[in-house]
Amino acid sequence: MMGSELMDSPAMDGRSTVKVIADISIVPIGVGVSLSKYVAACESVLDEAGIKTRLHAYGTNLEGDWDRVFAAIKRCHETVHKMGAPRVSTVIKVGTRTDRDQGMEDKVKSVESKI
Repeated sequence: MMGSELMDSPAMDGRSTVKVIADISIVPIGVGVSLSKYVAACESVLDEAGIKTRLHAYGTNLEGDWDRVFAAIKRCHETVHKMGAPRVSTVIKVGTRTDRDQGMEDKVKSVESKI
């Protein structure tokens, strides 16, 4: 897709939103080995942003509007820095779909139904 075609698509025209499912792992660096208080702070930020989340052992799945999700990730970084972390490293995996509406639970159920 070329630049002008991308801007003309319904999901990018400013009237529609792009729904995203993301998996993030935010790691404060320089704060020791116990990170749970930082994870808890980020979970609070995500909750306040109204983003659907699912915490797992090595990160958090997020579901919501693209702009809202990425603004919340930015706020997580800001929060962790304010808590004293001099560095923050984040791994982000992102998926979007335009062919149908599919949430996190739908994706998991689809796999579980085949097991």
